[in-house]
Amino acid sequence: MDTPLRQDPETPLKGVRTNIVQSIRAFRVSDLQEAAQGLGHHFLFANLSSAQSKQDVLDLIAGQFTLPSHFGKNFDALYDCMTDPLHKSGPQPGFIVVLEQIPAHAKFDKEAREQLLDIFRDTADYWGDRKIPFRCFYSFL
Repeated sequence: MDTPLRQDPETPLKGVRTNIVQSIRAFRVSDLQEAAQGLGHHFLFANLSSAQSKQDVLDLIAGQFTLPSHFGKNFDALYDCMTDPLHKSGPQPGFIVVLEQIPAHAKFDKEAREQLLDIFRDTADYWGDRKIPFRCFYSFL
């Protein structure tokens, strides 16, 4: 009986820098989750399709990422929760983050979307400085 070939967990991420924030494009969430599992990385997923405002976006991320109850629910607090406390809690294997269906309307305009993505770019830089892979993929609603 033939044993099915086990796919290398890096395969879906082949050619993707380790510390980057980019559009999800042709990636499937399930493939990214499998890659994270295969690499032993944290997988953080947030579906933001129901968000109508910045506060909604932050509430959904907090709930789906299981951020601590003291999370201040602003962009600075989001950055803080994604960096220093995790670093201080011990060695981290790496992160694959998916922000699915970021809202694109008047209450969460282009500036708010860029601010959100900048938080994740800054987080990628933070982890990159520590030689920890941090990849964030996003899509817009």
